[in-house]
Amino acid sequence: MTTYTNLDLNIDGHIATLTLNNPPAHTWTLQSLQALKHLVTDLNNNDSVYALVIHGDGEKFFSAGADLNSFADGDKGNAISMAVAFGEAFEALSNYRGVSIAAINGYAMGGGLETALACDIRIAEDHAVMALPEASVGLLPCAGGTQNLPWLVGEGWAKRMVLCGERVDAATALRIGLVEEVVAKGEGLRTALALAKKVANQSPVAVTSSKQLIQAARHQAPAYNLINEREAFVKLFDSADQTEGVNAFLEKRKPVWSNK
Repeated sequence: MTTYTNLDLNIDGHIATLTLNNPPAHTWTLQSLQALKHLVTDLNNNDSVYALVIHGDGEKFFSAGADLNSFADGDKGNAISMAVAFGEAFEALSNYRGVSIAAINGYAMGGGLETALACDIRIAEDHAVMALPEASVGLLPCAGGTQNLPWLVGEGWAKRMVLCGERVDAATALRIGLVEEVVAKGEGLRTALALAKKVANQSPVAVTSSKQLIQAARHQAPAYNLINEREAFVKLFDSADQTEGVNAFLEKRKPVWSNK
């Protein structure tokens, strides 16, 4: 199996589990960001994988974001390289063809929270703390934070977190829509994996098309997307999964998806 810098990948059936592993705080480096982009590309090419679960190794950190040692010398060229790497990695994650679930098992700070924001669904353990504190060190979120956060929580809470540096606990994150579920400490990965198993009941081809339409709602008017929705529905009739899904239902059996 391919190795990815500071990222441990395990594939079990239709589920890929990605463990962030750069102790002690699972910070992102240029190499690990490039590895994440490579990893997502590999998963996109693996027809047998339908869902991706991401969590941090241990129980204290999901990810503390960028390694600030990368910016200590003030080198602008280095900053450009890191910004590009963050953008490419997290845009690849956001556009992953399957379902991505972040199990936030501790601190998710800066680029760590942006990792979770790039996922489709977020589950937080009750001790988790989330923040985008970049402005406190003279920087700003450059991996989608200023765009993805307000989409989830609204402009007011996004400004509290980005402009005021406010941290939120798991209960607050659930209340404002930053996460979809809060579970007990140590239960994040198990809960995320249980949800990922449900994805296997869905046609992966239909899931990919549906995800693209849902995310398009961020950028395009409903009138435009409604047309695309109908076109995507018809295009599914070119897939083997559509035939399998309908026939399995009529024959009262579980469908066997081919992701084609």
